[in-house]
Amino acid sequence: MTPFDLLMTVVSCVSFMSLVAVVSWLKTRGTVDTGTGYFLAGRGLGATFIAGSLLLTNLSAEQLIGLNGSAYGYNLSSMGWEVTAAIATVLMAFIFLPRYLAGAFTTLPEFLGTRFDGGVRRMTVILFMLGYGLVTIPSVLYAGSIAVIKLFDIPALLNLSYSTSLVMTIVVIGLLGASYAILGGLRAVAVSDTLNGMGLLLVGVAVPYLGLQALGEGSVGQGLNTVLTTETHKLNAIGGPSDPTPFATLFTGMILANLFYWCTNQYVIQRTLAARSLAEGQKGVLLSGFFKVLVPLLMMIPGVIAYHLYGPELHPIDLAYPQLVRDVLPVYATGFFLAVLLGAVLSSFNSLINSAATLFCIDVYQPWVGKHVTDEALLRTAKRVGLTITVFSLIVAPLLQFAPDGLWQLIRIFTGFYNIPMIAIVIVGLFTQRVPASAAKLVIVFHIVAYGLFQFLFKELLPIHFLHLYAILFVIEVIMMLGMGLWRPRLRPAQLPLEAMVDLTPWAYGKPCAVTLLSCVIGLYVIFSPMGLVAGGSVYFGDILLSLAALNVLLWVWWYRRLQREPEATDGRF
Repeated sequence: MTPFDLLMTVVSCVSFMSLVAVVSWLKTRGTVDTGTGYFLAGRGLGATFIAGSLLLTNLSAEQLIGLNGSAYGYNLSSMGWEVTAAIATVLMAFIFLPRYLAGAFTTLPEFLGTRFDGGVRRMTVILFMLGYGLVTIPSVLYAGSIAVIKLFDIPALLNLSYSTSLVMTIVVIGLLGASYAILGGLRAVAVSDTLNGMGLLLVGVAVPYLGLQALGEGSVGQGLNTVLTTETHKLNAIGGPSDPTPFATLFTGMILANLFYWCTNQYVIQRTLAARSLAEGQKGVLLSGFFKVLVPLLMMIPGVIAYHLYGPELHPIDLAYPQLVRDVLPVYATGFFLAVLLGAVLSSFNSLINSAATLFCIDVYQPWVGKHVTDEALLRTAKRVGLTITVFSLIVAPLLQFAPDGLWQLIRIFTGFYNIPMIAIVIVGLFTQRVPASAAKLVIVFHIVAYGLFQFLFKELLPIHFLHLYAILFVIEVIMMLGMGLWRPRLRPAQLPLEAMVDLTPWAYGKPCAVTLLSCVIGLYVIFSPMGLVAGGSVYFGDILLSLAALNVLLWVWWYRRLQREPEATDGRF
């Protein structure tokens, strides 16, 4: 890269990031002077900001590299993590979100404290804070910085050592992300996420397009034909036992992992709790589900293109996307790409900082001080907590370079310590009234002990995929809680409060939209399977897709006509 190219990259990157910062400031000034404004954007987020923030919070730089690397080295089986998330967004929109908004909850532990007791609330806060502070936030900083370094070869570009480049990148990303979360609260996070999300979608479309053009020696059509007709096993999403994501796991632990992430993980659901109405929240959540369905096309097909361009010679496989970007992206676009990449990393980081501060203030500080605590004191505490966590993360994140293999194993193992008991407790809490708080506490302790034993001591006794272990423990824990509810039920049935601060009228077109979203999931698995594009496909391939499309058209026509006759029909049965 010439000095002029470097200057153009820096100028375009800074220009786009400045634009995002200015728009975020304009959209947030005067709205973060209260606790509700800081933590929940004044309960005023619309569908666009909710969907954009959910998308960017979920997608980060390491996924750009990791998913494409998986497609390059194996096949499309890892798309299960992304595509099946659409199922969880449907459940969030129609089962979890209405109940959260009805109770005007700010955090998930607050909901659990209302349903069970303060002890359950404190235990879940500890689990979240340990997960965010010790693992998730530092690892997001570290992994995002590694992605930026790989894509732009920062050590060579700036003539710095690898360690110095890593520390510098971590500090820049950390300070930028913290500025949004600490100074602007959730609304600034949501606005910046939405703008960066638009950029990410633009880049997501441009890279595979330019990659196909390079593969076809100038012809996108020829490149696409190559991908669709040669080495079609790379397009297979039906993972076998030796693939990164076996297909069977989609029906066991992956469902639960996605349920936890999209329906109960505080740093994800916080922007849905900030919806200005149930209808806007449902629109935003379902729209994010449609974005997730696009992920294989935007974040995995480039890996397949890289395989056709470079063969299997790239090692490690995570080099596939950086190499493709460097080869096909014009120099004048690299600054914009860098800004979008940094935006994706910033999104996950600032969302985590904001949620950690929210958890501490709402579930620790406020109960300790009392409800008479002022908004000024809450905001001051939130900013101090956010700054403290940022400084801690900036210290810890660079140290992870000395044990990179252990890092990824630690992330996977640690998440398993708290995601399954959390979703089990929430589901039982929502659908039962007599299960006592002691059952939730017992399940938390049981899961930590059992999961730890099977991961460290008895792994050989149960040699199964960790996602299957999720499902086994989930079933055991739900049975335990229901059993406790029969053996020692609550004296009085639990009643969730009805204190909604927003309109709870559901979105009129939510249900047909959900059906279309689930049809897209089915359609994608049909397309990327031996029934579709793999190994010649099936004679029924076209018939299946046409049937899905026809059913959806008929559903939408029927639903529209029904609403014209009965405008209130959305409140009843489907």
